[in-house]
Amino acid sequence: MIINFSIQNFGSIRDRQTLSFEATKTNHLEDAYVMRVGEMRLLKLALIYGPNASGKTTILKALDFLRDIVLQPNDKKTDELHFEPFLFDPETPNKTSLLALEFIHEDIKYLYEVEFIKTAIVSEELYFYNPYKANLYKRTTDLSNQLTEITFGSKIKIDKTFEKALEANTLWNNTVLGGYLKTNIDFKELKQVVEWFRFHLRPMVMPRTSLEIYVTEKISEGKINRNDIIEILKKADFHISDIIIQEKEEKLPPHYLEFLKKEFANSNKTKDLPNVDEKFKTVELRLEHTVNQEKYPLQFRLESEGTKRYYGYAGLLSEGLRSSVILPIDELESSLHPDLYEHFLLTFLLNTKESQIIATTHNREILNNKDIFRNDAIWFTDMDENCATELYSLADFDSSVVRDTTNVLNAYKSGKLGATPNPDDTYIELNE
Repeated sequence: MIINFSIQNFGSIRDRQTLSFEATKTNHLEDAYVMRVGEMRLLKLALIYGPNASGKTTILKALDFLRDIVLQPNDKKTDELHFEPFLFDPETPNKTSLLALEFIHEDIKYLYEVEFIKTAIVSEELYFYNPYKANLYKRTTDLSNQLTEITFGSKIKIDKTFEKALEANTLWNNTVLGGYLKTNIDFKELKQVVEWFRFHLRPMVMPRTSLEIYVTEKISEGKINRNDIIEILKKADFHISDIIIQEKEEKLPPHYLEFLKKEFANSNKTKDLPNVDEKFKTVELRLEHTVNQEKYPLQFRLESEGTKRYYGYAGLLSEGLRSSVILPIDELESSLHPDLYEHFLLTFLLNTKESQIIATTHNREILNNKDIFRNDAIWFTDMDENCATELYSLADFDSSVVRDTTNVLNAYKSGKLGATPNPDDTYIELNE
């Protein structure tokens, strides 16, 4: 579970901004929204509102970038990190960027902080609380010689041979956690942290992400419960009674094989191309609809965009129900009717125990009903005078702006809360 996530000099974010899942003192909707971990109270949901180009998606991209540099370390020292610092300033492109993540895994609290430039990880620190704060490791990089140095905390016992092997495999553009993935050593503490990034923090879901492939594969592998998906789809009023997954073996069409041969004609990859008799497994997905007690299997490609989207969300929801996952979703409302959007959120809040959603959204209707949202779960992004992202919560406003009786939707639409676009008039003057 995430406690706090901080970002500095990354994309549209210049100064340090922090998104927090720590609940405020209010007990409003406590049972639905709040997870208790020891003495901590953490929220299951963070919804981020704001105008286009205000930095909403940047927050999710930063979290996804952090996951990538842990789980997908660069292979060569010459590879650059795929990000951009804040570019609307003469100084920030030459400064380091920073990401800091505070999270809980298996009842242990961790603080992970990484400072980097495009060519290298400049510094890196990992702390854990068990129960008191202790350093797991500190990493520094000699940028002139492109060498990494790792210092372990006093509570960490590691064989010197293992220590040297890890240091050697942590390239200057790799995190220590990424270096661990390249090293054949037994290191329980690093393994636990890497597992959190791999199994609990999920990749960012974008509006065009095809979740159906992922969900269907997981159902076939028995890693997502098929009956969960059917039940979730039924509850959402899709009249879907079954999921039919059929695996077939087919030959590659000859014309496609010829196309591949031409594409790789001048490449040494031609030896890896399939032959004309080789067969491939294909998967056909159908959703069975029951209408007037008759069953009609429909090819997935013929379903509406909303049905396709919700099938994917149902898979994510099933995972969130049965384990602890963090789901970053960009434009959560994409292809969904507002009522279905609300239904999905309430289903998540009322049924999950240790999962979280961090999502960007333009759907404002939820702000009209205080019976389904908490102020500390609503976040806004806005641009300051330097075109840099500012991130703040609805809970940050005092009673002079937001009272218990305030209609938050009206306050947001009127501009009292900021984070709305300010377009000019609609008249366009054409120059001849």
